Amino acid sequence: MRIIKIFLLCILIMTAGVAVAQDVKTDYDHKADFSQYKTFMWIKEPKPENPLMKQRIIDAVNSQLEETGLHMVTRNADLGVSANTATREEHTLQSFYDGFLGGWGWHHHWGPGPVTAFVDTYEVGTLVVDLFDTHTKQVVWWGTATDTISDKAEKNAEHLNKAVEKMFKDFPPKGAIKSN
Repeated sequence: MRIIKIFLLCILIMTAGVAVAQDVKTDYDHKADFSQYKTFMWIKEPKPENPLMKQRIIDAVNSQLEETGLHMVTRNADLGVSANTATREEHTLQSFYDGFLGGWGWHHHWGPGPVTAFVDTYEVGTLVVDLFDTHTKQVVWWGTATDTISDKAEKNAEHLNKAVEKMFKDFPPKGAIKSN
């Protein structure tokens, strides 16, 4: 019985770890010279389901871009920022075994006992940020972050800030800054 409890505890810990893991990916145009970009402006603001998240997303992206030395302007910027959001439901299945049937010897059946299964449903939110060269109208940088959205607003803000920070951790791309 103790082994089963340890097994169930391990399953719960692994499931919880998967549920809160952030998946962040970025890519960029390897021909773009990021040293030429000094300013940015929003060309498409996000439209999340939760309207309070809109300003949080804008503030998080602005903060990260400003930390790299870029300055936000309202027009004639070098970079245009576009952000999109999407949410979808995900499900996890947790099974709990109530013991094993049978025993030692002939004519006994081996196998798991009754199984209780629970389905957990949670929302997964994805944020996609594109940076456009406003002169060429081409995407020069792309980032996406997928994270589990909590029922608690302060957790959403915390997850968002961590995800955007991870997204812009290596921005501007080191190999994309040309020497003058």
